[in-house]
Parts: sequence; structure tokens; C-alpha cells
Amino acid sequence: MRILVFFDLPVATKIQRTVATRFRNFLLKDGYHMVQFSVYARVCNGMDDVEKHKRRLNLNLPPNGSVRMLIITERQYESIAVLVGKLAPEEKVKPYEQLSIF
Repeated sequence: MRILVFFDLPVATKIQRTVATRFRNFLLKDGYHMVQFSVYARVCNGMDDVEKHKRRLNLNLPPNGSVRMLIITERQYESIAVLVGKLAPEEKVKPYEQLSIF
């Protein structure tokens, strides 16, 4: 599964830019990668992991602006069509192996 976070934050004042940078840095430290400006994605292993990162996201939301989250499956994410530009190295689909421990 993947979490996509879309945001539009005000950056007119120095304080607003600081808040926006702090939010972006949180996303990067929490394992998200930039897909486009103000669009970040993160791989999650199931709904429990999604809920954990959703709670973390809610704890780090900026006071103003617009932040949205979309949860999609890997199969849905693979269907993204790049119309102009190239896929970033982080976006390329990597085969995931499931580990079984007995």
C-alpha cells in the first residue's frame, strides 16, 4: 500500500515558510519521498502501518493550509502514467518479498 500526501501551505511570511519547511522535513524523516512539489508518497505494509503513519501525520500537521491523504494499493500506484518528465528512482516499483518465519 502507499500513502500519498498532497499539501498546499502558505509561504508568504518567514514564519509560514518555516512551518512549511518543518512539515516537509517531517515527511522526509518519516520515510516519504517527493513525487512532485507538494506531493509525497510512502510505502506501507498493510493497514496497521497506514494507521500508524496517519496518526504521525495528524500529530505534525501545520496550523494553516490544505493537507490531504490518499491511500492506494501498489497495483493502483503502478498504473500512474508519466505524461511529461521521468520517474524518480524512488518511484520505480521494486519487487517486495514476503518473509515467512516458522
